[in-house]
Amino acid sequence: MLMPAIDTRDRQHRCALPFAALPAEVRLLRRAAAAQLDQWGVPTAGDETGLLVTELATNVIKHVGEGTLATLILEWKRERLRVEMHDKSRTLPSPRGAACDAECGRGLHLIAAMAVDWGVVVTALGKAVWCEIELGPEVACRRVERAVEALEGYQGHGGAVLEGRRREAALEESAIELIADLLHWTSARGLDPDDVLDRAQMHYEAEMDAA
Repeated sequence: MLMPAIDTRDRQHRCALPFAALPAEVRLLRRAAAAQLDQWGVPTAGDETGLLVTELATNVIKHVGEGTLATLILEWKRERLRVEMHDKSRTLPSPRGAACDAECGRGLHLIAAMAVDWGVVVTALGKAVWCEIELGPEVACRRVERAVEALEGYQGHGGAVLEGRRREAALEESAIELIADLLHWTSARGLDPDDVLDRAQMHYEAEMDAA
């Protein structure tokens, strides 16, 4: 049975999905991964990620053992999505000849072909097979797009459609009012507005440094 996702709050866009390596669980694991991408706002990566999750989970079933407890980790790092499959075996897989069938590593050839980078590492409990796929620059702009959507509906402007400089000025005004309202909200709940602003600044600077 697929276990509930572990919410790793220390990494804003990182989640762990423990599961039992059974054929019936692969579909559920793929759905859970797609739901997480939807929550993060990167559904366009769903199909490609689904194939990678299927291959990685199937490799655990075939080469580590059916019913083995394993963990899928997803991490969104701006324009890349990292997919890791952790299991308790220390036997490191490797792709073999092109004529090799699925029993001897064909899945790794597919992973290598789809990913921009991949590898295998030994962990404290076993090993992890990881790969990364490109999400495209449009994903990195998600925060900006989300902010524009929020600001456009924040004050309304009486239903008028604004363009050019008037639209930019209206968005700027809405941004200032929204920030002020959020500071009132934090203060009303006993939080320190300066601390909230500092934390938001830290998030912003960390994401810009990672760009």
